[in-house]
Amino acid sequence: MKIYLASGNINKKKEVQELLPEHKIVLPKEENIEFDPEETGSSFFENSMIKAEALYNIVKAPVLADDSGLCIDFLNGAPGVHSARYGSLDGEHVSAEAGIIKVLAELKGVKERSARFVCCMILLLDKNRFYSVQETCEGCITEKPAGSGGFGYDPIFFVEKFGKTFAELKPEEKNSVSHRGRALASISKFISSL
Repeated sequence: MKIYLASGNINKKKEVQELLPEHKIVLPKEENIEFDPEETGSSFFENSMIKAEALYNIVKAPVLADDSGLCIDFLNGAPGVHSARYGSLDGEHVSAEAGIIKVLAELKGVKERSARFVCCMILLLDKNRFYSVQETCEGCITEKPAGSGGFGYDPIFFVEKFGKTFAELKPEEKNSVSHRGRALASISKFISSL
């Protein structure tokens, strides 16, 4: 099945394609489609649905959308749905480094560093049918970045099962425990049932 991924993130496409190898995953920009909806939702589900519907209205074909974020207990769930813009001065997307710098500054000297990644994923088949799933991955925030793999907050998200940050894990290790990996496993099962 050809599935449009409601994202401009090539790293996200790579993760999705690895976990859904039997399907053709396409980014809008690969077909010269302008796509950058404003994420105005107050939850991961709302933002995911905003992206799914916006792209579906253009392509009229199956769309996979997700909204993911890092939720840190000490910061009352922040950065949460604002993870991609955390550390921004103007509310726009920022580099991963800027978000990491802000998180580490806010946690300086803090012992309680528990956190989780959250991923809400929606497969929108048509205007009337969709499947949604929300998954998490528990971990904690390190005191400094480690590793060069992954993207976003991966260098500061430590997973106890492996004793490493997401950025230090091999892709297959990360996908076996990550919020996005778990959500995609559920999406894959749903697609198989169609």
